[in-house]
Amino acid sequence: MTTQTAAAALADGPVAEDWAVDEIMITSLAAHFVDGDQACNGMASFIPVSAFMLARMTHAPELVWLASAVGLDPRPDRVPASTLEAPLWRDSVMYMEQFGDFWNYALNGRWLQKFCVGAAQLDRYGNANNSFIGTDYHAPKVRLPGTVGMGDMGSIGKLLYYWNPNHNPRSLVEKVDFVSCAGYLGGGSEREDLGLTGGPQLVVTNLCVMDFEPVSKHLRLQSVHPGVTVEQVQAATGFPLLLPDGDVPVTAAPTVEQVRLIRDVIDPDGMRKREMGKH
Repeated sequence: MTTQTAAAALADGPVAEDWAVDEIMITSLAAHFVDGDQACNGMASFIPVSAFMLARMTHAPELVWLASAVGLDPRPDRVPASTLEAPLWRDSVMYMEQFGDFWNYALNGRWLQKFCVGAAQLDRYGNANNSFIGTDYHAPKVRLPGTVGMGDMGSIGKLLYYWNPNHNPRSLVEKVDFVSCAGYLGGGSEREDLGLTGGPQLVVTNLCVMDFEPVSKHLRLQSVHPGVTVEQVQAATGFPLLLPDGDVPVTAAPTVEQVRLIRDVIDPDGMRKREMGKH
C-alpha cells in the first residue's frame, strides 16, 4: 500500500465533527506509514506512538514498529505515561538492548528506514536543534536535552518525520542555533554531495503539514489544517515558506472511527495532550 492509498484508506468514513488538533496530527502522521515500513520513535513521542498504533489498527497491520529503540513490535494496551516505559517492550516480540543491539540494526543500512523526530528548532532545510539556544555553546540562553541519537539517525540514511505541536517562529527558524541533526544542510544537493542519503521527509504541526521541495530541499507547505489559513501558517514561521502549485489543500480531518480509536483504545488517558504547547 502506498502513502497515497494509505491516506485514502484512513480518510474513508464519516468525518468527526469534534476532532482535536492532536488528533489531526496523529492521523496526518499515521497516513505516511504503510505495510512493510520499519519505523522507530524516540523519547517523549506520544503523538508518533499514537500514529504507529493507529496505522497498525487500520491500514498498516504489517508496519514494523521498534518502540523507543528497545521493544520490537510491542503490543501495549494503551499509550503509557512515558514512551520509554516497560509496556512498550515488556510484551514485544523481542527486547533490543538500546546501546548494543539497536545500533547494530540501525547502522546496517537495511533496517529502520523511518524515524520520528521532535526538535526545539527546525530550519528551512530540515536541520534540527535539540542542543542549546543561543550563540555560545558554553554559555547558552537555554540548555536543551541534547541529540539523544538524533544526530546519528540524521546521518545514516534514515527518513526523518518531524512533528511540532506548537508551530511558532521560535521553533520554525531561518537557521538553527546548533545542528543536532543534519537535514539538507544548506539546501540543494549539499547533503547528497557529502554522501548522506535519506533525510527529512515531512513536518506535521498543529497548523499544517509540510514537506521538502525536491530540488531546493526547502520546506514547502503541503496542506493547512481545517480552519487555518496560509497567512496564519506563514506568520507562525520564521522564514518564507514555499507553496505548492495552485491552491493549498486542506488536511484531511480525522474520521469518526479514527477519533474513537485514539480516544477510547489507543490513548484513553490522554497522554498525547501532554505534548501540546511544547517547544
